[in-house]
Amino acid sequence: MPPLRPFAMGAAVLALALGTACSAARPQQDTGSVRPPTANAVFDYQLGGAYAPPRPVRAVARDRTAEPVPGLYNICYVNAFQAQPDAVDTWQARHPELLLRDEDGEPVIDQDWDEPLLDISTAAKREALMDIVGPWIDGCAKAGYDAVEPDNLDSYERSGNKLTARHAAAFAELLARRAHQRQLAIAQKNTTDLLPRRERIGFDFAVVEECTRYKECSDFADAYDNRIFVVEYRKKDFDAACRSWGESLSITLRDRDVQPAGADGYTDEHC
Repeated sequence: MPPLRPFAMGAAVLALALGTACSAARPQQDTGSVRPPTANAVFDYQLGGAYAPPRPVRAVARDRTAEPVPGLYNICYVNAFQAQPDAVDTWQARHPELLLRDEDGEPVIDQDWDEPLLDISTAAKREALMDIVGPWIDGCAKAGYDAVEPDNLDSYERSGNKLTARHAAAFAELLARRAHQRQLAIAQKNTTDLLPRRERIGFDFAVVEECTRYKECSDFADAYDNRIFVVEYRKKDFDAACRSWGESLSITLRDRDVQPAGADGYTDEHC
């Protein structure tokens, strides 16, 4: 089970984003200025709150509402395929048609995180969602991030068969194009089923949770020439990962709530 995600963007802020976002032109994808991370860079996963990274850290992921760290490789977290729980009322009021709905017209919910799934089932809805999510990616670039990490790529698996891997790949391709237009690299977040489509989508590297536990690390490492950030939440998985790949992959042990340094239960180890 992945960690709890931060609810950093309140409904009021999202309301402004939803109300003012407008369509952007889509020039041809240009990856010439995109800089992927290096393999085996010490990584800090700071989704639960920003803090000063320990000295060995060379790459860090933070929520898009946080500032990047000068001198490090910075990855901007965006919840691109689901709605944050504290923003549901805003989505319902402003864009109810972009929430995936069941046969009774109720939003389809990711029960683990109480997050409604976004409706990526048609080209028109994907384009409409890009009018909202696209400016978030623009904001990552403007803030000075090097890359973007769009989360919940695998939400189709929780959709009750209303969404498919093809829908996810199509939306991810739009996200990758927008990221590359803004000179940002883009990460594949988990989801081995989409590894064969990674080049067509445009992914540059991967952020992979618990790949030791689910025996997926080698698949991602081979696909991305070791440019993957492995995040484990169980000490035994972290130790096993370090024994097997500690010399070649970036491996981090974090607490499941990815809490900031100083909080109760905070865990952050590297090998």
